[in-house]
Parts: sequence; structure tokens; C-alpha cells
Amino acid sequence: MATPQTPYDAVLHAARDVTRLDTALDAEMLGAALLGSVYAVAEIDREGAVREFVAGFLAATARRRTAAAKTIRCVFASLVPEAEGAAKVLPGAQAPAWTEQLGRVHLTGTWCYGDVYGDQTSYLATFAYDDPAGGPEHALVALIDHNIGIAKDVFVGGPAGRIVDQVREMVAGDELTWFREEDPARMHGEVRRHLAVTDDLGELPAEGSLATDRALAGARLALLPPPARPARDATPLSGDERTALVRAFLASPEAARFDLDPSDDAGLASLHFCLSLLLDHAASFPDADALRWSPTVAELFLLDWVHRRAVLDMDDAAMLPRVLRGWAAYAARRKALPEAAAAQTDTAIEEMVPEFARLYSTGERRSPATAAVAQLMADGVDPDDPVALDAWIEANRHRLADDGA
Repeated sequence: MATPQTPYDAVLHAARDVTRLDTALDAEMLGAALLGSVYAVAEIDREGAVREFVAGFLAATARRRTAAAKTIRCVFASLVPEAEGAAKVLPGAQAPAWTEQLGRVHLTGTWCYGDVYGDQTSYLATFAYDDPAGGPEHALVALIDHNIGIAKDVFVGGPAGRIVDQVREMVAGDELTWFREEDPARMHGEVRRHLAVTDDLGELPAEGSLATDRALAGARLALLPPPARPARDATPLSGDERTALVRAFLASPEAARFDLDPSDDAGLASLHFCLSLLLDHAASFPDADALRWSPTVAELFLLDWVHRRAVLDMDDAAMLPRVLRGWAAYAARRKALPEAAAAQTDTAIEEMVPEFARLYSTGERRSPATAAVAQLMADGVDPDDPVALDAWIEANRHRLADDGA
């Protein structure tokens, strides 16, 4: 057989057996997998790239008369109905009977589940074909990672009932997880918002079925009612809200337990600086929440973010782990987390202290800009003295250029 000359020919070749499939669901999963290669290689606006590919494919194959060509055209038009030309696609006389059922499904339930810390939330929706000939009831699962603000994975498969039962069993004996029914409009808004971020990633998460199932997940998601208001990223605390939260913490039993005394003038500057770092770190998340702390968030902060974004003196570095332990305990109480969750976070932070101290000592994770400020302070230059600052920059210009600061 001749080598396919265009990407459209390659897709037609890959879909040559589509008419031999048993159900509309099988065909939709095949179509989504084929479009997944387009989604995966796109550099920006991956959803738009898939839409443009489908429009081009439909235009390029309009005169193809084989049953396979006509059928895969119907599959793509069902998966990406907003693509130009999709509304005009009709099945041919030789198309399988299930072609009429493509995309004709209805929602049968929505749930969500996740960890008590709020690191990740999975949304689950189940669908059934209007006519059983379309295929079995199936599920859409979307994993949202709140620490990086993306839809980390999507999956479409079945049987739906077994998937729901497996999730129930998974969380039933684990006090650090939860499961509940979810409003379909909220699921629609939250998954769509995070998928939009994923669609623009330069590099997709390495594991999972995100690329292969993205088109079918989008088609199913579109069947859910839209949210009354567009879902948006969380809003960081205002200055007044930050001040009120810090005051509440300093008056808390957790602050007292970790010996964080605001009346201690000697350590007051470091204490407030450390607290400001915790709040700045929380505000850097798309799903900002100053009280969402877990072992994972603590690790991101203590072993990465703070080294790249802040210059600590020895007093700050000595105090920061203790401030973090106190704040995490306070946040756990405010969030009403199980005692086991709070204890797990505290233990994790305590175990990170040696590595934090090593990274502070070596400076290996400092950004060029942070390294430059650290050197400036080590050289005894007052950052608020413009004359001294200009002189220092001039004297270190070549080194700063080499470091990329």
C-alpha cells in the first residue's frame, strides 16, 4: 500500500477498520485517540488546533466515498461539532447502524472526590446512550491538580457503574479522602476552567490518557449544563485580609505551641517576614488559599519556592520551618482536617528541615535574581541606597550578565 501523502491520508489509513467496530462508543474512542496525536503535538491552543485539523480533514475528504471515510468523518464531526463543516456531515448508506447514535448520550450522574488537603479533586460524570445500540454506559473522569492549576488527566471509559463503585470503595476506609455527589454545572465550570490551562501548556503531563481522551472528554463535558457564572481562579487575599489572618494566627494556640511570640522584639522582623512568605506562596497558586497546606504544598514551599523567590538571613532561615509548622497546624484546625492529616503534614515538614538547611547553605536552587540580591546583601550594600546600589551593579555587571540576573 502507498505511503500516506498527507496527515489526512494518514488518519484515513489509521481509521480504515472503523466500520468493523461494534458501537458508537468504540468509534468515538478511536476518533478521540486519532485526534489525540494532533492535540499532543500542538504548541499552543491545543483545543483550537484539533478544531482546525477537523475542519481541514472534513474539507479534504469531502469527496471520499468509502464507508470508512464517511464514517470517520461522522465521528470527527460528533466529537468536534464546532469545527467548520461539521454540521453538514451526513452518514452514507454504507455506514454502520450505530453511526446514528454518535454523541447522542445523556447524563446519568455526577460526583467528585479528592484528598482532604485539597491538593487534587477528581470529577466524575456518567453517561448513557439514548439508544442502547450506541454502546454501554460510560464515565468521564477529570483529575484537577490545584497545586499547579491544571486538569492533569482526563479519562473516558467503562463500565460506568464499576468505576463509581471502585471510587466509593477506595475512599470508604480512608479518612484522608472524601466522595460526594456534585452539581453538574459546577463540574462543567471547574473542569473547563482547568482544561483551558492544560490546553495551552508547552508540555503535557507525561502519564495518563489526557491526549487520547481529550476530544471525547470535551464532547461529553459540553453536554453538562453551564455554570450560572463563569468559573474563575481564586482571588488572593487583600492587604487587610492578610493582616487580619496574621493577627488571628499570632493569637492562636498553634502560635504559642511553636513559641512564635509577637511580643519578642528580637525575632519580630523575621517572624513577620516568614509569615509574609507563606502568604505570598499561597497567592502564587492559581487556586489560591492561604489555609491550604499539605505535605505536598509544604515541600513545594520549603524545598523549592522559597529558595527561588526569597533571600533569607540566618535568623529567617532558623525560624521559617517553625513558622511553617505552626501555620500548617493552625490551617488544619481552621479547615477542620482530621488529626491524622495535621500530624502527617507536621511530620513531613519536620523531616524536610535538614534538606531545607542544606539548600539554604548551598544556594543551589536560587534564581539568578535571588542570587544577585543575596550577594548584594553579603557585600554589605544597602538596597535602599541608590548610589551604593548603582555602584555595586556597575562593579558586578559582567558577573550579573553571566548569571542571567
